[in-house]
Amino acid sequence: MTIHNITFSPTGGTRRVGELLCKELGGECVTTELCTKKENLKLPGIHTDDLTVISMPVYAGRVPAMAVERLKGIEANGARCVIIAVYGNRAYEDALVEMQDVATGMGFRVVAAIAAIAEHSICRMYGSGRPDAEDANELASFAADILRKIKGDGEYAPLSLPGNRPYKQGCKGPYPTANDNCTGCGTCASECPAGAISPDNLRGNDNGLCIGCMRCVAVCPVQARGIGERLNMLVAHLEPLCRDRKKNELFA
Repeated sequence: MTIHNITFSPTGGTRRVGELLCKELGGECVTTELCTKKENLKLPGIHTDDLTVISMPVYAGRVPAMAVERLKGIEANGARCVIIAVYGNRAYEDALVEMQDVATGMGFRVVAAIAAIAEHSICRMYGSGRPDAEDANELASFAADILRKIKGDGEYAPLSLPGNRPYKQGCKGPYPTANDNCTGCGTCASECPAGAISPDNLRGNDNGLCIGCMRCVAVCPVQARGIGERLNMLVAHLEPLCRDRKKNELFA
């Protein structure tokens, strides 16, 4: 059995959650990063007996449309899968049921689901350091539960997950730009999955293409990109919602 770790992880937290779970599932693991430039995207070949772990970040209670679009390019072939919605210690709202619907519609058999916390992609002080050692131990224990479950007869009842159908309305932005510290190295443009940063205007941003994933902010070697004064406003808005440590939620 091959373990497929399929993730869309602009700032790294979502991928770390998936990696922690996959490490404990054992066997050969193949990682596919969907958060890359379209021309660099390489989709895996999945067999019926494989186990796929799909992890996506939560943006305002939904998963990114780009992540869903790219995931749908993969042939599920009836394989079992675990879905993980990773959020920045605020709320995951409809993201997990959205992932369940997408995966099931593709032909995956969803055997388990996780709502997990990682550092907030914009306000990094919320969920700081997560996933941490406590999260890793919890995921390791849940991996054992998943392995016991898939050793059964292969008939899996649909999971009952929190969330609403129809899903809440998604939102766009904020849109990062660069300040005067920008050296023009081009790392942001080369790493942007949406192609929203032109090599001819490295300090700017095409808001029509940008998905607000903060990939460019995370990879900038001189920390020149950001959302400016909007960051302070967002930090203040989220403080009462994010101050307390949220627990991971596990479903199988």
